[in-house]
Amino acid sequence: MATDTFDDASDISFRARLRRWLERPMVQNSILGLIIFNAITLGLGTSDRINDSFGGLLSVLDRTVLSVFVCEILLKLYAYGLRFFRSAWNLFDMFVVGVGLLPQTGSLSALRGLRVIRAMRLLSVVPQMRAVVQALLDALPGMGAVIVMLSIVYYVFAVMATIMYGDAFDEWFGTIGRSAYSLFQIMTLESWSMGIVRPVMEKFPNAWAFFVPFIVITAFSVLNLFIGLLVNTMQAAVEEEAEAEFTRLRELVKVETDQVDAHVTELQEELREMRAELKRMLEQKGGGA
Repeated sequence: MATDTFDDASDISFRARLRRWLERPMVQNSILGLIIFNAITLGLGTSDRINDSFGGLLSVLDRTVLSVFVCEILLKLYAYGLRFFRSAWNLFDMFVVGVGLLPQTGSLSALRGLRVIRAMRLLSVVPQMRAVVQALLDALPGMGAVIVMLSIVYYVFAVMATIMYGDAFDEWFGTIGRSAYSLFQIMTLESWSMGIVRPVMEKFPNAWAFFVPFIVITAFSVLNLFIGLLVNTMQAAVEEEAEAEFTRLRELVKVETDQVDAHVTELQEELREMRAELKRMLEQKGGGA
């Protein structure tokens, strides 16, 4: 029984050392370098000329890097145990690496293109990118309300466009679906004037009164709401991180201050004891005289 306890303690100690090793900047930077290197080699593999000359080498490098990623995931699984699955970033890394393990022959050969998503591991390795992704996720509830509002605007304008211009321009506004697609193109400001609006205005001179307000509402107003939400969310995340860092520093200073106070108290006790001892020695010396 004692041997089992010792073995368990040794295993826990080894896991702790493995966790510290995996979290070392050198290891993290090495993984980051491999991700960038693998993304470059995958891009080079799309060139027929390079693939004809170095296709075998690129394939070996790809399998080698994938093996390193698999070993990293296995080491994290052992080091963190079930806590590994509590992190969404760990699950993301496991999914991205797992895609590379899928068979890529026969009917599944099209899955080879999915190997490039390994480059997305940069999102989980680089802290700044994780902060951006987290800000996007935090902004989703607010963005949902904006999307609903934008959908209502699209539906209203699509119905109006279909009724007003559907008969004359069936290709663009013949149905609500076509109208919505045409309005989306107009919102992106891609060939909206010469491609759609001016031809419509040749037959309906007052059509500008319909399209200009739509562009103002969607392209300038509603889309800016998305940008505002993202900026506010990222600012809140930065402030929260700064507050957490300030709290950590304050706790650290408090611990250091408590330690200093404890040392000062010990010194004061020692001084009092020394004074008392010195007083006794002087009294004994005076009594002896």
